Amino acid sequence: MQLQLRERVRQTPDALWRVEHPPVFTLGRNARPVHLRLPGAIPVIQVDRGGQVTFHGPGQIVLYTLLDLRRHRLGVRGLVDLLQQAVIDTLAEFGIPAGARSDAPGVYVDGAKIAALGLRVRNGLSMHGLSLNVRPRLSEFERMDACGYPGLVSTSMHRLGVRVDPERVATLLEARLGFLLGCPPEVVDVLPEPLIRVLARTR
Repeated sequence: MQLQLRERVRQTPDALWRVEHPPVFTLGRNARPVHLRLPGAIPVIQVDRGGQVTFHGPGQIVLYTLLDLRRHRLGVRGLVDLLQQAVIDTLAEFGIPAGARSDAPGVYVDGAKIAALGLRVRNGLSMHGLSLNVRPRLSEFERMDACGYPGLVSTSMHRLGVRVDPERVATLLEARLGFLLGCPPEVVDVLPEPLIRVLARTR
């Protein structure tokens, strides 16, 4: 993401990167280590997004949004609202009523967090994005204060009784996000060219 951000030109297309991480805690630029209480053997990585501590792992959809916000006439607040709405609309497809909070980015169901947001925007270009809990191990979220809020409970679609393949959820989420951006996504099943070059240099 950092390499693409540096090398973007006006004609570079926007991109959504779908990822499923192995178990990892990430600390944003504003993160306070006190909010990561019991990491155990799970790796802890400092990253350049905003926000506090979060967990990523199998069963969770992560979408990285590499967007030219000027192209979409969006500011940071507009992007946050759009990402949250895409998640809310996707969950509604499965009968899950969800909403956002004015005091904490993310998407919530009955006060429990089901999706997290973490972004970096530089010169009108965005990196990082959102994560949605489909069926991750929720016990791992108890090792931290999600988003820096002690006692904030995390939930998942599976915990709420919706048994669904994460692949199906991700496809619907991408389509909804593309609709809200006004540019339906085109699936490309290859690594981004800059990433291929980075990997090639490590051999």
